[in-house]
Amino acid sequence: MEIIVNPSKQEWNDLLRRPLIENKQLESTVSEILADVKQRGDEAVLEYSRKFDNPNIQSLEVSYTEIESAQHHISPDLKHAIVTAIKNIHTFHERQEEIPSVTETMYGVKCWRKSVAIERVGLYIPGGSAPLFSTILMLAIPAKIAGCKEIILCTPESKQGGIHPAILYAAQQAGVTKIFRAGGAQAIAAMAYGTQTIPHVYKIFGPGNQFVTKAKMMVAMQGIAIDMPAGPSEVMVVADETAKPAFIAADLLSQCEHGMDSQAILLTTSMDIAQQTAAEVDTQLAVLSRKELAESSAQNSKIIVFDSMSDVEHMMNEYAPEHLILSVESPFQFSKKVINAGSVFLGNYSPESAGDYASGTNHTLPTNGYAKAYSGVSLDSFVKKITFQEITQEGLQTLGPIIETMASAEMLDAHKHAVRVRLNSL
Repeated sequence: MEIIVNPSKQEWNDLLRRPLIENKQLESTVSEILADVKQRGDEAVLEYSRKFDNPNIQSLEVSYTEIESAQHHISPDLKHAIVTAIKNIHTFHERQEEIPSVTETMYGVKCWRKSVAIERVGLYIPGGSAPLFSTILMLAIPAKIAGCKEIILCTPESKQGGIHPAILYAAQQAGVTKIFRAGGAQAIAAMAYGTQTIPHVYKIFGPGNQFVTKAKMMVAMQGIAIDMPAGPSEVMVVADETAKPAFIAADLLSQCEHGMDSQAILLTTSMDIAQQTAAEVDTQLAVLSRKELAESSAQNSKIIVFDSMSDVEHMMNEYAPEHLILSVESPFQFSKKVINAGSVFLGNYSPESAGDYASGTNHTLPTNGYAKAYSGVSLDSFVKKITFQEITQEGLQTLGPIIETMASAEMLDAHKHAVRVRLNSL
């Protein structure tokens, strides 16, 4: 990995630029798929699925029998791990439930807010080279806690046919109500518009490749809610001389193995840590099963050394990382300086992979700098906040003249009349 020392602020934008996959045809291709699925429904989804996934696919909905049999095809250790992760994720997210509280803003005027579940949500889980069953837990568990009545899952079959049993088992355990074998932009289109088999949902969640991401962004412009803008995964590690180079290298590579467009950045005030980490990356990279992917994304990654911890803090918040690891002497104190980040991992013994799988926090997080304005997925992502108010006669007598004065100033006579007609009746 390239080591850069004390870059000037004029260089920061170039150094922190995320990798992009250029594809001028992307929007045109996705637009065509969306329109086709909207018009032809199941027929179009099946055609695209045969073209891009399994050429022998016959049906879209996964049967109860297939879901039930999945448990017999995964190890007891993996079952135990999934069940434990579910418990931790459930524990963390159920604490996010909001208890309605009535506020009397003035005598006779009561206001409150209530969380109401989105009735039908759609989850997308890539099939690809790695079965991301952990993401099902991160999305379905808070959806279930929130009270979503229908939790729809779309995931593609492999080229050889079938869905990975860990995906089916995790979905069943986490509360998914229906599973469909559909991937790519066609799956997003099916959930956005509805087909003869796949129901239309009100909000779509989940990661995917550039086609999935573009499809989500395009249906969002048509009024279908999505979880957040998303891009390739990323991690930033902030380290001082107390950090462990072997740990840092492992964290950087765990992000790099997601895909060739992932990015990992180390910020440190120690040249020794920088050099030792670079050496560790080379050593650990050699034995990874996904070496080629990690090697490609490592080319997008950097080690940046500053003389001043103040510069480290400023670059950290400017980058706004999806994952931020604080490998410093006093991580809790340092964490108070974090303004922009998706999820933060404190200390040498808090690997980013803990949040990816089983600590309890959610791993569906804002990337590409969106952490400056967006939060990760939480219980709030699956509910709407509806406000209520109740005004008594006495309350309207006090508040009414205020409303009338403001309505008159905005020249909205009907608004004023809606108050005056009531006051005249008292």
